[in-house]
Amino acid sequence: MRFALLGTVNSYGAQKYKERGPAAKAMADKLGIKVEWVYYTQGPYDFVEVVDAPSAEAVLALTTWFAKAGYGKLEAMPGHDVPAMKRADVKAGR
Repeated sequence: MRFALLGTVNSYGAQKYKERGPAAKAMADKLGIKVEWVYYTQGPYDFVEVVDAPSAEAVLALTTWFAKAGYGKLEAMPGHDVPAMKRADVKAGR
């Protein structure tokens, strides 16, 4: 399952920049989540990631861990590819 993660970093997370990324990557690996790409952004979010996860529960664990570590907040949205959208369109009766 692919997910888009929208991240915000608080002041503690910004101060811990050098440890935050490696720690988050280690936790993602532990949960079986593959980080496909990361972009640092300007605006309401500090970064956007696309991940491939074994389950929504694994992503929930990662987002919970990030907040409990005090780094900031992750919002997760499931991503669907074009074939999935076409199947959904058929099921919707179009």
